[in-house]
Amino acid sequence: MDLDLAQVRAFVAAARESHFGRAAGQLFISQQALSKRIARLERQLGVRLFDRDKHSVALTEAGRRFLEPAQQALAAAGFAVTEARRERRSLRVDVWGHLYAPMRTIGLVVENALGAELGLSRDLVAATTALGRGEIDAGFGRVPPLGEEFEHQVVRLEPVDAIVGPAHPLAGAAELRPADLRGSTIWCPAALDRLDFLDRFTIHFGLDAVAASVNLGLDHFLDQIRAEPERVAILPSGVPLPENTPLSRVPLTRPTPLYAWSLLWRRGNPSRSLDALRRSCDEATTQRGWLDYDATRHWLPDADRATLD
Repeated sequence: MDLDLAQVRAFVAAARESHFGRAAGQLFISQQALSKRIARLERQLGVRLFDRDKHSVALTEAGRRFLEPAQQALAAAGFAVTEARRERRSLRVDVWGHLYAPMRTIGLVVENALGAELGLSRDLVAATTALGRGEIDAGFGRVPPLGEEFEHQVVRLEPVDAIVGPAHPLAGAAELRPADLRGSTIWCPAALDRLDFLDRFTIHFGLDAVAASVNLGLDHFLDQIRAEPERVAILPSGVPLPENTPLSRVPLTRPTPLYAWSLLWRRGNPSRSLDALRRSCDEATTQRGWLDYDATRHWLPDADRATLD
């Protein structure tokens, strides 16, 4: 019997979450697609793997027996892909979140990691898909909680600033608290369900947010801030603004929100080049103080703070 690993991956995710919807979200597929994969797997095995009701799913006895070897099969498949590609000359690292200029950070790291080259991914979904297929070795960007198929380490915690236009009533402020932004509209480069940090930030501080219709790059994004006086952008403090821009950059304090940049890879990847890149990340965080965090002065989403514990 030849097992379809996509079906096995769907089963493992559903078993871990006890919920088809959450499992589908982790795999970046629809719930209907996940249900179909599991149904095909059950037909092929000739056993029922889950007991289902309207609110949750639970493993059957057969499902409990199948779970551990299924996890081992996925790990073995990932290892096989890595071994087949071991002789590649360089380590491929794709980055996403280009509006926030991730190259400022990962570029400094790969300078000390021999044999690493950088590429571009459209977004986190594209990067995790490429990782799953073995097309890249690692990714770099903002990493929300993911399934057990992937591992990540936080490389940098970067303060964020408020960017306001010349007509905004807060434009002359030397600094702002996040709560001071109530009454303004946080202008987002994409829908909030695709922007984990901004979603959590606006909910935590009780702020209103609106998504741009299309992301055409930093200049276009900032032009929209300048055109609408009530809009505010939230950008990492190191993102350079265009020269001679009328926009103001105002630091956020009390607390200062921190944007977490992370290195992401597929669990079970034994690559020596990846190990070297991770060591380079560790050295950079130590030398540059990139992981400085004080709970009395800073704010992090719960998932990021848990990663640091």
